[in-house]
Amino acid sequence: MRRPCEILALVLLILLAITPTLAQAKPVTIGSKKFTESVILAEMARLALEQAHVPAQHRRELGGSRILYDAVAAGDIAAYPEYTGTLRFEIFADRKLANDAALGPVLAQRGFALSRPLGFSDGYALAMRADTAKRLGLTKLSDLARHPELTVAVSNEFVDRADGWRALSAAYNFGAIKVRGIDHDLAYRAIAGSQIDVTDVYTTDAEIAAYGLVVLEDDRAFFPRYDAAFLYRRDLDPRAVAVLDSLAGRLDEAKMRELNRKVRIDGMSETDAAREALGLAAQTQDDSRWRRLLDRTREHFALVTAALALALVVALPLGVASARLPRLGALVLPLAGLLQTIPSLALFVMLIPLLGIGAAPTIAALFVYSLLPIVRNTHAGLTGIAPALLDSAEALGLSRRTRLLRIELPLALPTILAGVRTAAVIAVGLATLGAIIGAGGYGQPILTGIRLANNGLILEGAIPAAVFALVIEGGFHLLERAITPRGLRTSARR
Repeated sequence: MRRPCEILALVLLILLAITPTLAQAKPVTIGSKKFTESVILAEMARLALEQAHVPAQHRRELGGSRILYDAVAAGDIAAYPEYTGTLRFEIFADRKLANDAALGPVLAQRGFALSRPLGFSDGYALAMRADTAKRLGLTKLSDLARHPELTVAVSNEFVDRADGWRALSAAYNFGAIKVRGIDHDLAYRAIAGSQIDVTDVYTTDAEIAAYGLVVLEDDRAFFPRYDAAFLYRRDLDPRAVAVLDSLAGRLDEAKMRELNRKVRIDGMSETDAAREALGLAAQTQDDSRWRRLLDRTREHFALVTAALALALVVALPLGVASARLPRLGALVLPLAGLLQTIPSLALFVMLIPLLGIGAAPTIAALFVYSLLPIVRNTHAGLTGIAPALLDSAEALGLSRRTRLLRIELPLALPTILAGVRTAAVIAVGLATLGAIIGAGGYGQPILTGIRLANNGLILEGAIPAAVFALVIEGGFHLLERAITPRGLRTSARR
Protein backbone atom coordinates (compact mmCIF):
# COMPACT_ATOMS: atom_id res chain seq x y z
CA MET A 1 0.00 0.00 0.00
CA ARG A 2 2.96 2.28 0.50
CA ARG A 3 4.27 2.00 -3.06
CA PRO A 4 1.65 4.30 -4.71
CA CYS A 5 2.17 6.88 -1.97
CA GLU A 6 5.93 6.70 -2.42
CA ILE A 7 5.58 7.12 -6.18
CA LEU A 8 3.24 10.09 -5.70
CA ALA A 9 5.65 11.70 -3.23
CA LEU A 10 8.53 11.20 -5.65
CA VAL A 11 6.55 12.81 -8.49
CA LEU A 12 5.71 15.78 -6.28
CA LEU A 13 9.35 16.20 -5.30
CA ILE A 14 10.40 16.16 -8.96
CA LEU A 15 7.72 18.73 -9.85
CA LEU A 16 8.81 20.96 -6.99
CA ALA A 17 12.41 20.65 -8.13
CA ILE A 18 11.77 21.52 -11.75
CA THR A 19 9.12 24.22 -11.24
CA PRO A 20 11.67 27.00 -10.56
CA THR A 21 13.64 25.85 -13.57
CA LEU A 22 10.55 25.99 -15.76
CA ALA A 23 9.70 29.43 -14.44
CA GLN A 24 13.22 30.65 -15.14
CA ALA A 25 13.11 29.22 -18.66
CA LYS A 26 10.49 31.73 -19.75
CA PRO A 27 12.46 34.59 -21.30
CA VAL A 28 12.12 38.20 -20.24
CA THR A 29 10.72 40.04 -23.26
CA ILE A 30 12.16 43.50 -23.89
CA GLY A 31 10.40 45.77 -26.39
CA SER A 32 11.72 48.74 -28.33
CA LYS A 33 10.20 51.70 -30.15
CA LYS A 34 10.57 52.39 -33.85
CA PHE A 35 13.79 54.37 -33.67
CA THR A 36 17.45 53.45 -33.47
CA GLU A 37 18.25 54.56 -29.94
CA SER A 38 15.40 52.54 -28.48
CA VAL A 39 16.57 49.43 -30.36
CA ILE A 40 20.13 49.87 -29.05
CA LEU A 41 18.95 50.30 -25.45
CA ALA A 42 16.68 47.27 -25.66
CA GLU A 43 19.57 45.22 -27.06
CA MET A 44 21.70 46.40 -24.14
CA ALA A 45 19.05 45.11 -21.75
CA ARG A 46 18.79 41.78 -23.56
CA LEU A 47 22.56 41.25 -23.61
CA ALA A 48 22.96 42.29 -19.96
CA LEU A 49 20.21 39.87 -18.92
CA GLU A 50 21.83 37.03 -20.86
CA GLN A 51 25.20 37.85 -19.29
CA ALA A 52 23.48 37.45 -15.90
CA HIS A 53 22.05 34.08 -17.06
CA VAL A 54 18.50 35.44 -17.27
CA PRO A 55 16.88 34.26 -20.54
CA ALA A 56 15.74 37.25 -22.58
CA GLN A 57 14.41 38.16 -26.00
CA HIS A 58 13.91 41.45 -27.85
CA ARG A 59 10.83 42.38 -29.86
CA ARG A 60 12.02 45.16 -32.13
CA GLU A 61 10.45 48.35 -33.42
CA LEU A 62 6.93 47.96 -32.05
CA GLY A 63 5.80 51.49 -32.83
CA GLY A 64 5.37 54.49 -30.55
CA SER A 65 5.20 55.10 -26.81
CA ARG A 66 1.53 54.23 -26.34
CA ILE A 67 1.86 50.87 -28.11
CA LEU A 68 4.82 49.88 -25.92
CA TYR A 69 3.14 51.08 -22.72
CA ASP A 70 -0.03 49.14 -23.52
CA ALA A 71 2.05 46.07 -24.37
CA VAL A 72 3.63 46.17 -20.91
CA ALA A 73 0.22 46.63 -19.32
CA ALA A 74 -1.10 43.59 -21.23
CA GLY A 75 1.92 41.47 -20.31
CA ASP A 76 3.05 41.07 -23.93
CA ILE A 77 6.43 42.51 -23.00
CA ALA A 78 8.08 42.90 -19.61
CA ALA A 79 10.03 46.14 -20.11
CA TYR A 80 11.09 48.75 -22.65
CA PRO A 81 13.26 51.90 -22.77
CA GLU A 82 11.25 55.01 -21.95
CA TYR A 83 11.85 58.66 -21.10
CA THR A 84 10.57 60.55 -18.08
CA GLY A 85 9.29 63.50 -20.11
CA THR A 86 7.33 61.16 -22.37
CA LEU A 87 5.71 59.49 -19.37
CA ARG A 88 4.74 62.81 -17.82
CA PHE A 89 3.48 64.59 -20.91
CA GLU A 90 2.30 61.77 -23.17
CA ILE A 91 1.33 58.69 -21.16
CA PHE A 92 0.09 60.55 -18.05
CA ALA A 93 -0.80 63.88 -19.67
CA ASP A 94 -4.09 64.00 -17.78
CA ARG A 95 -2.34 63.79 -14.39
CA LYS A 96 -0.40 67.07 -14.83
CA LEU A 97 2.60 65.70 -12.92
CA ALA A 98 4.78 68.47 -11.49
CA ASN A 99 8.13 66.69 -11.85
CA ASP A 100 9.78 63.35 -12.51
CA ALA A 101 9.64 62.41 -8.83
CA ALA A 102 5.84 62.25 -9.11
CA LEU A 103 6.10 59.41 -11.59
CA GLY A 104 6.93 56.75 -9.00
CA PRO A 105 3.58 56.65 -7.16
CA VAL A 106 1.57 56.91 -10.39
CA LEU A 107 3.47 54.03 -11.97
CA ALA A 108 3.16 51.95 -8.80
CA GLN A 109 -0.64 52.32 -8.87
CA ARG A 110 -0.61 50.69 -12.31
CA GLY A 111 1.80 47.92 -11.40
CA PHE A 112 4.82 49.51 -13.12
CA ALA A 113 8.17 50.86 -12.05
CA LEU A 114 11.16 52.66 -13.57
CA SER A 115 14.73 51.44 -13.42
CA ARG A 116 17.48 53.77 -12.30
CA PRO A 117 18.29 56.38 -15.00
CA LEU A 118 20.69 55.28 -17.71
CA GLY A 119 22.64 58.54 -17.46
CA PHE A 120 21.46 60.73 -20.32
CA SER A 121 18.51 62.83 -21.41
CA ASP A 122 17.24 62.61 -24.98
CA GLY A 123 14.94 65.57 -25.33
CA TYR A 124 12.90 67.09 -28.11
CA ALA A 125 14.14 70.10 -30.04
CA LEU A 126 13.48 71.83 -33.37
CA ALA A 127 16.24 71.94 -35.96
CA MET A 128 16.86 73.34 -39.43
CA ARG A 129 19.61 73.48 -42.02
CA ALA A 130 22.51 75.64 -40.88
CA ASP A 131 22.58 77.65 -44.11
CA THR A 132 18.87 78.45 -43.87
CA ALA A 133 19.16 79.44 -40.21
CA LYS A 134 22.14 81.70 -40.97
CA ARG A 135 20.42 83.33 -43.95
CA LEU A 136 17.30 84.16 -41.90
CA GLY A 137 19.16 84.96 -38.68
CA LEU A 138 17.39 82.24 -36.66
CA THR A 139 19.03 81.03 -33.46
CA LYS A 140 16.16 80.38 -31.05
CA LEU A 141 12.62 79.05 -31.16
CA SER A 142 10.98 82.42 -30.61
CA ASP A 143 12.56 83.59 -33.89
CA LEU A 144 10.37 81.17 -35.85
CA ALA A 145 7.22 83.19 -35.15
CA ARG A 146 8.51 85.85 -37.56
CA HIS A 147 8.71 83.36 -40.45
CA PRO A 148 5.34 81.68 -41.04
CA GLU A 149 6.42 81.01 -44.63
CA LEU A 150 8.79 78.26 -43.50
CA THR A 151 7.76 74.67 -44.24
CA VAL A 152 7.49 72.81 -40.95
CA ALA A 153 7.04 69.03 -40.75
CA VAL A 154 7.30 67.19 -37.43
CA SER A 155 7.05 63.53 -36.52
CA ASN A 156 3.52 62.18 -36.42
CA GLU A 157 3.70 61.35 -32.72
CA PHE A 158 4.97 64.86 -31.90
CA VAL A 159 1.99 66.58 -33.55
CA ASP A 160 -0.56 65.75 -30.85
CA ARG A 161 1.55 65.06 -27.77
CA ALA A 162 0.91 67.15 -24.69
CA ASP A 163 4.57 68.23 -24.95
CA GLY A 164 4.35 68.39 -28.73
CA TRP A 165 3.61 70.88 -31.47
CA ARG A 166 0.25 72.19 -30.27
CA ALA A 167 1.53 73.09 -26.81
CA LEU A 168 4.82 74.37 -28.27
CA SER A 169 2.89 76.51 -30.75
CA ALA A 170 0.85 78.04 -27.94
CA ALA A 171 3.94 78.73 -25.85
CA TYR A 172 5.81 80.42 -28.71
CA ASN A 173 2.87 81.93 -30.64
CA PHE A 174 3.36 79.79 -33.75
CA GLY A 175 -0.30 80.04 -34.72
CA ALA A 176 0.47 81.38 -38.21
CA ILE A 177 2.84 78.50 -39.02
CA LYS A 178 1.34 75.54 -40.85
CA VAL A 179 2.64 72.15 -39.81
CA ARG A 180 2.23 68.63 -41.17
CA GLY A 181 3.16 65.20 -39.85
CA ILE A 182 5.96 63.06 -41.25
CA ASP A 183 7.83 59.91 -40.25
CA HIS A 184 10.76 60.89 -38.04
CA ASP A 185 13.36 59.06 -40.12
CA LEU A 186 12.03 60.41 -43.41
CA ALA A 187 12.11 63.97 -42.04
CA TYR A 188 15.91 64.01 -42.09
CA ARG A 189 16.02 63.10 -45.76
CA ALA A 190 13.36 65.73 -46.48
CA ILE A 191 15.22 68.49 -44.68
CA ALA A 192 18.53 67.49 -46.27
CA GLY A 193 16.85 67.76 -49.67
CA SER A 194 15.36 71.19 -48.80
CA GLN A 195 11.84 69.79 -49.07
CA ILE A 196 11.09 71.06 -45.57
CA ASP A 197 12.72 73.80 -43.51
CA VAL A 198 12.11 72.80 -39.88
CA THR A 199 11.54 69.49 -38.11
CA ASP A 200 11.65 68.04 -34.62
CA VAL A 201 14.72 66.08 -33.54
CA TYR A 202 15.89 64.05 -30.59
CA THR A 203 18.90 65.75 -29.02
CA THR A 204 21.01 62.57 -29.25
CA ASP A 205 20.29 62.04 -32.97
CA ALA A 206 23.45 61.51 -35.01
CA GLU A 207 21.81 63.12 -38.05
CA ILE A 208 21.96 66.58 -36.48
CA ALA A 209 25.70 66.73 -37.16
CA ALA A 210 25.66 64.45 -40.20
CA TYR A 211 23.19 66.67 -42.09
CA GLY A 212 24.64 69.96 -40.90
CA LEU A 213 21.62 71.00 -38.86
CA VAL A 214 21.43 73.53 -36.06
CA VAL A 215 19.22 73.08 -33.01
CA LEU A 216 17.21 76.17 -32.17
CA GLU A 217 17.53 77.30 -28.57
CA ASP A 218 14.50 76.62 -26.37
CA ASP A 219 14.63 80.19 -25.00
CA ARG A 220 11.36 79.83 -23.07
CA ALA A 221 12.35 76.51 -21.46
CA PHE A 222 9.33 74.71 -22.88
CA PHE A 223 10.75 71.19 -23.13
CA PRO A 224 11.22 69.13 -19.94
CA ARG A 225 14.02 66.64 -19.34
CA TYR A 226 13.68 63.23 -20.94
CA ASP A 227 15.88 61.01 -18.78
CA ALA A 228 16.18 57.51 -20.21
CA ALA A 229 15.29 54.49 -18.07
CA PHE A 230 13.52 51.14 -18.42
CA LEU A 231 9.80 50.94 -17.69
CA TYR A 232 8.96 47.48 -16.36
CA ARG A 233 6.22 45.50 -14.66
CA ARG A 234 6.57 45.35 -10.88
CA ASP A 235 6.08 41.58 -10.97
CA LEU A 236 9.26 41.21 -13.04
CA ASP A 237 11.81 38.71 -11.74
CA PRO A 238 13.95 40.55 -9.14
CA ARG A 239 17.08 39.29 -10.88
CA ALA A 240 15.97 41.01 -14.07
CA VAL A 241 15.19 44.22 -12.17
CA ALA A 242 18.69 44.15 -10.67
CA VAL A 243 20.19 43.79 -14.14
CA LEU A 244 18.20 46.73 -15.50
CA ASP A 245 19.25 48.86 -12.53
CA SER A 246 22.87 47.86 -13.09
CA LEU A 247 22.79 49.74 -16.42
CA ALA A 248 22.35 53.05 -14.57
CA GLY A 249 24.89 55.69 -15.51
CA ARG A 250 26.35 53.65 -18.38
CA LEU A 251 25.67 56.29 -21.02
CA ASP A 252 25.98 60.05 -21.24
CA GLU A 253 24.56 62.11 -24.10
CA ALA A 254 27.86 62.16 -26.01
CA LYS A 255 28.20 58.36 -25.85
CA MET A 256 24.59 57.80 -26.86
CA ARG A 257 25.00 60.17 -29.80
CA GLU A 258 28.14 58.28 -30.84
CA LEU A 259 26.35 54.92 -30.72
CA ASN A 260 23.48 56.32 -32.78
CA ARG A 261 26.00 57.61 -35.32
CA LYS A 262 27.75 54.26 -35.61
CA VAL A 263 24.45 52.54 -36.37
CA ARG A 264 22.75 55.12 -38.57
CA ILE A 265 25.76 56.58 -40.38
CA ASP A 266 28.49 53.90 -40.22
CA GLY A 267 26.21 50.88 -40.62
CA MET A 268 27.05 49.09 -37.36
CA SER A 269 24.36 46.72 -36.13
CA GLU A 270 22.36 47.71 -33.06
CA THR A 271 23.56 44.55 -31.34
CA ASP A 272 27.23 45.45 -31.83
CA ALA A 273 26.52 48.99 -30.64
CA ALA A 274 24.90 47.56 -27.51
CA ARG A 275 27.86 45.25 -26.96
CA GLU A 276 30.21 48.22 -27.23
CA ALA A 277 28.16 50.14 -24.67
CA LEU A 278 28.43 47.18 -22.29
CA GLY A 279 32.15 46.75 -22.90
CA LEU A 280 31.67 43.39 -24.62
CA ALA A 281 33.60 42.23 -27.66
CA ALA A 282 31.74 42.22 -30.97
CA GLN A 283 30.67 38.79 -32.16
CA THR A 284 30.38 37.43 -35.66
CA GLN A 285 26.76 36.53 -36.18
CA ASP A 286 25.31 34.09 -38.69
CA ASP A 287 22.83 36.58 -40.10
CA SER A 288 23.04 36.05 -43.82
CA ARG A 289 20.52 37.65 -46.13
CA TRP A 290 19.23 34.24 -47.21
CA ARG A 291 18.68 33.18 -43.61
CA ARG A 292 16.77 36.40 -42.90
CA LEU A 293 14.75 35.95 -46.09
CA LEU A 294 13.80 32.41 -45.12
CA ASP A 295 12.72 33.48 -41.63
CA ARG A 296 10.68 36.41 -42.94
CA THR A 297 9.06 34.24 -45.60
CA ARG A 298 7.93 31.73 -42.96
CA GLU A 299 6.46 34.52 -40.85
CA HIS A 300 4.73 36.23 -43.78
CA PHE A 301 3.36 32.95 -45.14
CA ALA A 302 1.95 32.03 -41.74
CA LEU A 303 0.21 35.42 -41.36
CA VAL A 304 -1.36 35.33 -44.82
CA THR A 305 -2.47 31.68 -44.78
CA ALA A 306 -3.97 31.89 -41.29
CA ALA A 307 -5.95 35.02 -42.16
CA LEU A 308 -7.09 33.61 -45.51
CA ALA A 309 -8.17 30.31 -43.98
CA LEU A 310 -10.28 32.11 -41.38
CA ALA A 311 -11.77 34.35 -44.07
CA LEU A 312 -12.72 31.36 -46.22
CA VAL A 313 -14.45 29.66 -43.31
CA VAL A 314 -16.54 32.77 -42.60
CA ALA A 315 -16.88 34.52 -45.96
CA LEU A 316 -17.90 31.57 -48.16
CA PRO A 317 -20.98 30.66 -46.07
CA LEU A 318 -21.83 34.37 -45.80
CA GLY A 319 -21.60 34.74 -49.57
CA VAL A 320 -23.81 31.69 -50.15
CA ALA A 321 -26.34 32.87 -47.56
CA SER A 322 -26.34 36.38 -49.06
CA ALA A 323 -27.10 34.92 -52.50
CA ARG A 324 -29.90 32.71 -51.16
CA LEU A 325 -31.39 35.37 -48.89
CA PRO A 326 -31.45 38.78 -50.62
CA ARG A 327 -32.43 40.63 -47.44
CA LEU A 328 -29.41 39.19 -45.66
CA GLY A 329 -27.24 40.08 -48.63
CA ALA A 330 -28.45 43.67 -48.47
CA LEU A 331 -27.02 43.79 -44.92
CA VAL A 332 -23.85 41.66 -45.25
CA LEU A 333 -22.39 43.20 -48.41
CA PRO A 334 -22.53 46.84 -47.23
CA LEU A 335 -21.16 45.80 -43.83
CA ALA A 336 -18.22 43.98 -45.45
CA GLY A 337 -17.62 47.04 -47.59
CA LEU A 338 -17.69 49.28 -44.53
CA LEU A 339 -15.04 47.15 -42.80
CA GLN A 340 -12.85 47.52 -45.88
CA THR A 341 -12.83 51.31 -45.46
CA ILE A 342 -11.21 51.24 -42.00
CA PRO A 343 -7.65 52.63 -42.37
CA SER A 344 -5.35 49.62 -42.11
CA LEU A 345 -2.81 51.06 -39.69
CA ALA A 346 -5.60 52.27 -37.40
CA LEU A 347 -7.17 48.80 -37.36
CA PHE A 348 -3.86 47.11 -36.55
CA VAL A 349 -3.33 49.40 -33.56
CA MET A 350 -6.96 49.27 -32.37
CA LEU A 351 -6.77 45.49 -32.10
CA ILE A 352 -3.79 45.59 -29.70
CA PRO A 353 -5.86 46.09 -26.50
CA LEU A 354 -7.97 43.06 -27.47
CA LEU A 355 -5.33 40.70 -28.86
CA GLY A 356 -1.98 42.06 -27.68
CA ILE A 357 0.90 42.54 -30.09
CA GLY A 358 2.38 40.18 -32.66
CA ALA A 359 0.68 37.76 -35.00
CA ALA A 360 -2.82 37.66 -33.46
CA PRO A 361 -3.92 41.26 -34.19
CA THR A 362 -2.23 41.12 -37.59
CA ILE A 363 -4.13 37.97 -38.58
CA ALA A 364 -7.37 39.49 -37.29
CA ALA A 365 -6.85 42.65 -39.37
CA LEU A 366 -5.99 40.66 -42.51
CA PHE A 367 -9.08 38.52 -41.91
CA VAL A 368 -11.27 41.63 -41.84
CA TYR A 369 -9.84 42.92 -45.11
CA SER A 370 -10.20 39.51 -46.77
CA LEU A 371 -13.95 39.27 -46.15
CA LEU A 372 -15.26 41.67 -48.79
CA PRO A 373 -13.61 40.18 -51.91
CA ILE A 374 -14.65 36.64 -50.99
CA VAL A 375 -18.20 37.46 -49.86
CA ARG A 376 -18.84 39.74 -52.84
CA ASN A 377 -17.47 37.34 -55.44
CA THR A 378 -19.28 34.35 -53.94
CA HIS A 379 -22.51 36.33 -54.04
CA ALA A 380 -21.84 37.56 -57.59
CA GLY A 381 -20.90 34.11 -58.85
CA LEU A 382 -24.04 32.46 -57.49
CA THR A 383 -26.48 35.20 -58.50
CA GLY A 384 -24.94 35.42 -61.96
CA ILE A 385 -25.85 31.85 -62.96
CA ALA A 386 -28.30 31.73 -65.86
CA PRO A 387 -31.85 31.06 -64.57
CA ALA A 388 -32.36 28.39 -67.27
CA LEU A 389 -29.61 26.26 -65.75
CA LEU A 390 -31.18 26.53 -62.31
CA ASP A 391 -34.59 25.62 -63.73
CA SER A 392 -33.09 22.53 -65.38
CA ALA A 393 -31.53 21.43 -62.10
CA GLU A 394 -34.85 21.91 -60.32
CA ALA A 395 -36.66 19.94 -63.04
CA LEU A 396 -34.33 17.02 -62.41
CA GLY A 397 -35.56 16.94 -58.81
CA LEU A 398 -32.19 17.72 -57.23
CA SER A 399 -32.22 18.79 -53.60
CA ARG A 400 -31.09 22.32 -52.73
CA ARG A 401 -27.90 20.98 -51.18
CA THR A 402 -27.06 18.81 -54.18
CA ARG A 403 -27.88 21.61 -56.57
CA LEU A 404 -25.58 23.95 -54.64
CA LEU A 405 -22.68 21.49 -54.49
CA ARG A 406 -22.99 19.94 -57.95
CA ILE A 407 -24.29 22.78 -60.10
CA GLU A 408 -24.13 26.27 -58.55
CA LEU A 409 -20.74 26.24 -56.83
CA PRO A 410 -18.91 24.66 -59.82
CA LEU A 411 -20.47 27.26 -62.12
CA ALA A 412 -19.58 30.09 -59.73
CA LEU A 413 -16.11 28.70 -58.98
CA PRO A 414 -14.10 30.98 -61.33
CA THR A 415 -15.70 34.07 -59.80
CA ILE A 416 -15.23 32.78 -56.26
CA LEU A 417 -11.55 31.97 -56.90
CA ALA A 418 -11.04 35.46 -58.30
CA GLY A 419 -12.28 36.84 -54.99
CA VAL A 420 -10.03 34.54 -52.97
CA ARG A 421 -7.08 35.50 -55.18
CA THR A 422 -7.80 39.20 -54.64
CA ALA A 423 -8.05 38.69 -50.87
CA ALA A 424 -4.75 36.79 -50.83
CA VAL A 425 -2.87 39.47 -52.76
CA ILE A 426 -4.32 42.20 -50.52
CA ALA A 427 -3.26 40.20 -47.46
CA VAL A 428 0.33 39.87 -48.75
CA GLY A 429 0.64 43.64 -49.03
CA LEU A 430 -1.11 44.55 -45.79
CA ALA A 431 0.80 41.93 -43.79
CA THR A 432 3.90 44.11 -44.11
CA LEU A 433 2.24 46.53 -41.67
CA GLY A 434 2.24 43.78 -39.05
CA ALA A 435 5.92 44.48 -38.39
CA ILE A 436 4.88 47.70 -36.64
CA ILE A 437 3.21 45.65 -33.92
CA GLY A 438 5.78 42.85 -33.74
CA ALA A 439 4.41 40.31 -36.24
CA GLY A 440 7.60 40.13 -38.31
CA GLY A 441 7.33 39.13 -41.95
CA TYR A 442 8.57 41.12 -44.92
CA GLY A 443 7.58 44.35 -43.20
CA GLN A 444 10.46 44.03 -40.71
CA PRO A 445 13.32 44.77 -43.16
CA ILE A 446 11.16 47.48 -44.79
CA LEU A 447 10.63 49.13 -41.41
CA THR A 448 14.31 48.86 -40.49
CA GLY A 449 15.37 50.10 -43.92
CA ILE A 450 13.19 53.21 -43.59
CA ARG A 451 14.62 53.86 -40.13
CA LEU A 452 18.22 53.49 -41.30
CA ALA A 453 17.69 55.10 -44.74
CA ASN A 454 18.92 51.81 -46.20
CA ASN A 455 17.35 51.11 -49.58
CA GLY A 456 18.88 47.64 -49.63
CA LEU A 457 16.92 46.63 -46.54
CA ILE A 458 13.74 48.18 -47.92
CA LEU A 459 14.11 46.13 -51.11
CA GLU A 460 14.89 43.05 -49.00
CA GLY A 461 11.30 43.19 -47.83
CA ALA A 462 9.57 44.82 -50.80
CA ILE A 463 10.86 42.53 -53.55
CA PRO A 464 10.01 39.22 -51.80
CA ALA A 465 6.55 40.61 -50.98
CA ALA A 466 5.99 41.41 -54.67
CA VAL A 467 7.30 37.98 -55.71
CA PHE A 468 5.05 36.33 -53.12
CA ALA A 469 2.04 38.14 -54.58
CA LEU A 470 2.98 36.99 -58.11
CA VAL A 471 3.40 33.42 -56.91
CA ILE A 472 -0.08 33.57 -55.39
CA GLU A 473 -1.49 34.88 -58.68
CA GLY A 474 0.12 32.02 -60.59
CA GLY A 475 -0.83 29.45 -58.00
CA PHE A 476 -4.49 30.40 -58.07
CA HIS A 477 -4.49 30.33 -61.87
CA LEU A 478 -3.17 26.75 -61.82
CA LEU A 479 -5.61 25.81 -59.05
CA GLU A 480 -8.53 27.19 -61.04
CA ARG A 481 -7.58 25.09 -64.06
CA ALA A 482 -7.09 21.99 -61.93
CA ILE A 483 -10.41 22.05 -60.09
CA THR A 484 -12.69 23.62 -62.72
CA PRO A 485 -14.48 20.92 -64.75
CA ARG A 486 -13.18 20.73 -68.31
CA GLY A 487 -16.54 21.63 -69.78
CA LEU A 488 -16.62 24.90 -67.82
CA ARG A 489 -13.09 26.12 -68.58
CA THR A 490 -14.07 27.94 -71.75
CA SER A 491 -16.74 29.94 -69.98
CA ALA A 492 -14.29 30.60 -67.17
CA ARG A 493 -11.91 32.27 -69.61
CA ARG A 494 -14.53 34.66 -70.96
